Amino acid sequence: MVDISEAKAHLSKLMDRVCHGEKVAIAKNGLPIADLVPHRPGGKRKLGFIKGKLDVPDRVILEADEEIENMFHGDDDRNSQSIPVCSHLGPQYA
Repeated sequence: MVDISEAKAHLSKLMDRVCHGEKVAIAKNGLPIADLVPHRPGGKRKLGFIKGKLDVPDRVILEADEEIENMFHGDDDRNSQSIPVCSHLGPQYA
């Protein structure tokens, strides 16, 4: 495990380790937050593979549900506040 400040200072060396097959965990305040691993390209995506197999009505939603509308558009100022990237991991990452 490598602390984030060390990872910033020695990224090239860490990338070399990863290129040789090693998995490198990056930690912040002693807690792992990310892994450096070799890139594995995904397969090609096939677009349009269900075309013509689904029947979707012209009007999927006739009336907007207020709860769903609030999830997308908000009902107060909560949506205008910025949220730290890793806040879901706890206050140590905020």
